[in-house]
Amino acid sequence: MPRFHRPAASACAALVAVAALAAAGLPGTASARTPDAAGPPGPAAVADASPALLTAMGRDLGLTRAQARDRLVNEAAAGATAGRLRLALGDAYAGAWVRGAESARLTVATTDPADIPAIEAHGARAAVVTHTLAALEAASAAVDRAASRTAARTTAADAPVRYVDVRTNTLVVQAVRPAAAHDLVAAAGIDRALVRVETSADRPRPLYDIRGGDAYYMNGSGRCSVGFAVTKGTQQGFATAGHCGRPGTTTSGYNQVAQGSFQASTFPGRDTAWVATNTNWTSTPYVKGQGAANVQVTGSTQSPVGASVCRSGSTTGWHCGVIQQHNTSVTYPEGTISGVTRTTVCAEPGDSGGSYISGSQAQGVTSGGSGNCSSGGTTFYQPVNPLLQAYALTLKTTTGPGPGDPGEPGEPGGTWAAGTVYAAGAQVTYGGVAYRCLQAHQAQPGWQPPNVPALWQQV
Repeated sequence: MPRFHRPAASACAALVAVAALAAAGLPGTASARTPDAAGPPGPAAVADASPALLTAMGRDLGLTRAQARDRLVNEAAAGATAGRLRLALGDAYAGAWVRGAESARLTVATTDPADIPAIEAHGARAAVVTHTLAALEAASAAVDRAASRTAARTTAADAPVRYVDVRTNTLVVQAVRPAAAHDLVAAAGIDRALVRVETSADRPRPLYDIRGGDAYYMNGSGRCSVGFAVTKGTQQGFATAGHCGRPGTTTSGYNQVAQGSFQASTFPGRDTAWVATNTNWTSTPYVKGQGAANVQVTGSTQSPVGASVCRSGSTTGWHCGVIQQHNTSVTYPEGTISGVTRTTVCAEPGDSGGSYISGSQAQGVTSGGSGNCSSGGTTFYQPVNPLLQAYALTLKTTTGPGPGDPGEPGEPGGTWAAGTVYAAGAQVTYGGVAYRCLQAHQAQPGWQPPNVPALWQQV
């Protein structure tokens, strides 16, 4: 099935943007915001949201323009609150999700009833469940290992999709043949109480024939889509899906002009790659949106489960949906891919490699899926932050440094540095103070820990 991709955005204007929205009396902006939810990535995502993005959210999610903007504000606030609570709850944490047309309700799950007051004090709804997120993710990893064994590949192909569903507190295995799912779980040696088997006719497959966002062509034939523009020192290029090419594969652009070549590629296991372009091509911090309008990329802060996300691809263009689960595993005919995100966004062959973006925050590049944009479907994207980290790339953003420019130093001293990819829970120092990361992101110039309370918490 399909593949697709593209870039991300800014920081210091965030608090100003939220204040402006509140002063304008934007409906719903205050209702879901929690006292500790301020910070650049969320508000900036709203302030920088293009009209085309809001229009597409309205079309695909049934929202008014005001509801779409409110939803982006609420989702950004929810991500920061969930990050704080994840740290506070420790091993008892069992996941978080938003719901409602405007994502106005955040739910945080825990295995410890004593955590309920702390969760509710942050303005979230508490859910007490049986299994921790860590236990479910460990079970998922065990199934992935079983699926990767030669003897189990046929079985895994009939049970191709696995993910942790935080809303039901289970590890879901989707299978064409339920017996294959049960065999895979047995081979993994995990507790069956953690697992829910769902029957599905879907057989996700990668898209080799065509490639999306802005189109590019491999070795003068197959087509894929550009994901996000990147730099590596002074070298310019773009991130895309690994199944689109191997190191050395040459590319030409949407206009069939010589473009560059694949420098690194991983598939299966992950579905990541990057292409270095020649001097005729320049990286820009945009994704091709509705009607070919530019959508700004200002950062790469990961959005939570339930959040809205839009995709750009060279076959079907611009479509939106919601994030269903992070850290999903899927077995294609070519092998198992782990760590992808499952969404309700539709796609078709040729959209591979294209951009997924929430507001102005880059999320990932299209990997594969099932269905189409006529009847609907399920798609998976490879998160962009691990891709950037794996290949030491810097996302091109509207406020980021130019090629070869390292951006603002981490002064006044410390381990924080612009361009570094930080996972939730990572710890840095800045100005003699220690901070812990709340939401996964690649640090941008101006996003020093004291400036972005939505991303960093002092410890």
